[in-house]
Amino acid sequence: MGTNHNRSENSTPRASVVPDARRLERWGWYSVALNVLLAAFHVIIAAASGSLAVAAELVHNVVDLLTAVAVLIGLRLATRKSEAFPYGLYKVENLTAAGLAVMIFVSAYEIVREALLAPPAPIRAEPWMLGLLLITTALPLFFSHFEMRVARAANSPALLADAREYRLHVFTTGLAFAALFSQWLRLPLDRIAALLIVVAVLKTGWDVLRDAMRVLLDASLDAETLQRIRQVINAAPAVAELRWVTGRNAGRFRFVEAGVTLRVVELGKAEEVLGRIEAAVRAAVPHVERVLLHVESPAVMQLRYAVPLADRDGAVSKHFGESPYFALVTIRQADGGVEEQRIISNPHHNEEKAKGIRVAEWLVGMKVDVVVLQEDVRGKGPEYVLRDAGVIMRLTDKPTLAGALAALSP
Repeated sequence: MGTNHNRSENSTPRASVVPDARRLERWGWYSVALNVLLAAFHVIIAAASGSLAVAAELVHNVVDLLTAVAVLIGLRLATRKSEAFPYGLYKVENLTAAGLAVMIFVSAYEIVREALLAPPAPIRAEPWMLGLLLITTALPLFFSHFEMRVARAANSPALLADAREYRLHVFTTGLAFAALFSQWLRLPLDRIAALLIVVAVLKTGWDVLRDAMRVLLDASLDAETLQRIRQVINAAPAVAELRWVTGRNAGRFRFVEAGVTLRVVELGKAEEVLGRIEAAVRAAVPHVERVLLHVESPAVMQLRYAVPLADRDGAVSKHFGESPYFALVTIRQADGGVEEQRIISNPHHNEEKAKGIRVAEWLVGMKVDVVVLQEDVRGKGPEYVLRDAGVIMRLTDKPTLAGALAALSP
């Protein structure tokens, strides 16, 4: 039976999340204000020009204003926790993004209906109208650049969807400008521009809906992120084996779960090891809200022994850090038979300082289970490194590798 360790069960959000949420809320308010300004400009231009393309862009703006308010609500609710929702309302942001997609589809429907069914009407094009349209093209481009940076830094799907929608505005308002300008050239492009706006709107709506549904259906973290998590956990010296690892997104946060076997058996030491693993995962992967580690009982089939050697012929060295060679021997637990044996050079043999500690760290990195040695390193640096990683130390008085291994046999 595995033991579950979770260091992120607090009933309130971590302190680092709150400032981030407040910053995102401010950007939600900025988006509302910008949509009000754009809608006001488009109302004036649509009323004065009679352009269907500009009217379609006005509908687009009104929908975006409503969704900007929805984004703001999502950002405010995303990090709240309660007894009914102890894990938080993280997916509110993704629900908001899905709602944004629905609004975009509604906008597209309105544009198509007007383009196909509305009766023809005279269109006026004045220089001041074109000037206002240029302003309403530049403002979303400028705003989306900075909003996109904030959204990616905070990993916020709702804010990211909002920024993408402003990028769409740059294109669709440009089409409205082209439609109005074409009136001076006596080219009836107004309805064509309106239908092109539909294509752009539908593409953005589909992208937003797809991304939101992946999170709402608990799709896995991407392969690159999972691989980075595996590398971090496997690099922990006290981890004997990483059995499995999964992860999912919820809003702009990530949840990680893994099953590991540890070399250490003491409860206090195991808690310390798990704390270091969690900290390492958080440092390597941004926006991790919870790391759930299952400590599973190892099925020990074999052990890896390390023995310091004075030469390649198998003479056991009386020194640990200064030994020129090490024998790495894998022994089956079932019958005591040797699965693998090889002799490798000590890469830290010629170092002047802290060679014992460096050798101990080197052996830990090679996932050694037991170190057999003649030198007593109790109270010295190598002991702390080996013990901290759960590596067992055994003393021997046998002068040869064969004798030392024979003494270990049950």
